[in-house]
Amino acid sequence: MLRLNRLVLASLVTLAALLPFNANAQDSFRLAWSIYVGWMPWDYADKAGIVKKWADKYDIEIEVVQINDYVESINQYTAGEFDACVMTNMDALTIPAASGVDTTALIVGDFSNGNDAIILKEGNSIADLKGKPVNLVELSVSHYLLARGLDSVGMAEKDVSVINTSDADMVAAYGTDDVEAVVTWNPLVSEIMTMPNANKVFDSSKIPGEIIDATMINSEVLANNPKFAKALVGAWYETMSIMSRNDKAGKEARAMMAEASGTDLAGYDAQLAATKMFYKPADAASFVNSKELPATMKYVSEFSFQHGLLGDGAPDADFIGVAFPNGKVNGDMDNIQLRFTDKYMKMAAEGKL
Repeated sequence: MLRLNRLVLASLVTLAALLPFNANAQDSFRLAWSIYVGWMPWDYADKAGIVKKWADKYDIEIEVVQINDYVESINQYTAGEFDACVMTNMDALTIPAASGVDTTALIVGDFSNGNDAIILKEGNSIADLKGKPVNLVELSVSHYLLARGLDSVGMAEKDVSVINTSDADMVAAYGTDDVEAVVTWNPLVSEIMTMPNANKVFDSSKIPGEIIDATMINSEVLANNPKFAKALVGAWYETMSIMSRNDKAGKEARAMMAEASGTDLAGYDAQLAATKMFYKPADAASFVNSKELPATMKYVSEFSFQHGLLGDGAPDADFIGVAFPNGKVNGDMDNIQLRFTDKYMKMAAEGKL
């Protein structure tokens, strides 16, 4: 399914190249989001009127649109249908950036700290995967987690058989006799772990800071429309300040997010416990300035190149440049297509929005 989406994406990008993309000053914008623990705050912020409040402050309009298919939301963003979109660091590199759409991580909201996991029926360690089929969404962050997990015990992908499986089918698949191991994310992990013979042998807490969830924005749109960025960041951190509390307002906010994602408050809080949320903008800004982030993106670039995700013309893992706010650049400085910025998160931290 992911491969099919990439073929569709290629057609969309070609079409988009023939159409005028208005990246100059705008007064209306579109943000795409999909269901995941770290992105549910956008749904709440929209329904609670927080997005409108901040849009009104800057005299603009922001449409917040839920897309049920995560990869399709990124495809539409890449084709110019949206000005901003939620996605992981890896998917930002391999879809819009690899397609030549310069993209900036405006808000680094969290990183997975246990939400993504490798689950095995027979065995208690990742070494027990040797020779077994492993079901996962191929070329996704689950695939990346598997590669990092195998590497941690001196194994490689050649030691297992990867079977591409839709996330929509993952829980049902685990219940069949043919499936021996899966790699997936919450809330699917929580569901599978309630089933017989479910042993979690590796999860994203073993590679903290590597599977990053962010609100990405088209870099040209950002350059021409800082008010859009300010409104998004303002709305996000107002929402963070509410949902991070354990008072009535905080619980009600998280309960709304839980219901929208198909669980209850206890279930959503359990997912949050396996997520390192950056509730404070200063913490997020510090994270994107860390020395660990460039190292993480190096891992991601190498994995992506090895799996042909940087484009047919990519000669090596350094083909796409990735820029960081401290001035460091991974890869080709003449082909920077993915950027991390701390500018607007710092503005939020300093009360300057």
